[in-house]
Amino acid sequence: MATPGTWLVRLAGDPTPRQLDDPHKVLDGVRDGEWEPSDEVRGPGETMWRPVEEHPAFADAIADMGPPPPEPPDETHLDMNPLIDVALVLLVFFILTATVTSLRRTIDVPPPQPESDQKPVDISQIQDRIFRVKVTMNGEQPVVEIEKRPIVFDNLEKEMADVVRGTGRKEMVLHAADDVSWDIFVQVEGAANKAGVRTIHIPTPKKK
Repeated sequence: MATPGTWLVRLAGDPTPRQLDDPHKVLDGVRDGEWEPSDEVRGPGETMWRPVEEHPAFADAIADMGPPPPEPPDETHLDMNPLIDVALVLLVFFILTATVTSLRRTIDVPPPQPESDQKPVDISQIQDRIFRVKVTMNGEQPVVEIEKRPIVFDNLEKEMADVVRGTGRKEMVLHAADDVSWDIFVQVEGAANKAGVRTIHIPTPKKK
């Protein structure tokens, strides 16, 4: 039981109220943060519990205190936004770098290197065994002619196979312009091999 003249303060969740002998200590407890204005209080001779902020003895004083100070910021919180921004910038940089590098990766057709044990072939002596293929460039698009007949580059293998079957010629003379890239050159050779061409002759540039 409370002693006569004693103020009781009941905190939320605390079954045992605190006894205070002076009402000023109730306000001091609110100022010091020991309890909240919403915690309940009961004065001497009172039978009902009321929130401190609603009790006639403290309502005006609680209103003058104003709102409680804001809680200090959590210094342990890590803001991930700058890290995400930096990661996105690096990702875009690497994508652009890889794209530019792949576009620049153009290898010129290497000049044919004559082997010491290989004799030059006189094309005029094998006219009945060969057909001629000419490759030039129109901007970035390859232009291919078989026996001076323009063909679609995507149909190169089929066109060569038709020539091999129709003429029985399984040797090819490949004339490639200087600006033909190495990958186009390789694609032409690959199509010829699949079409049944056994030998590919590459004319050696004439010395000036």
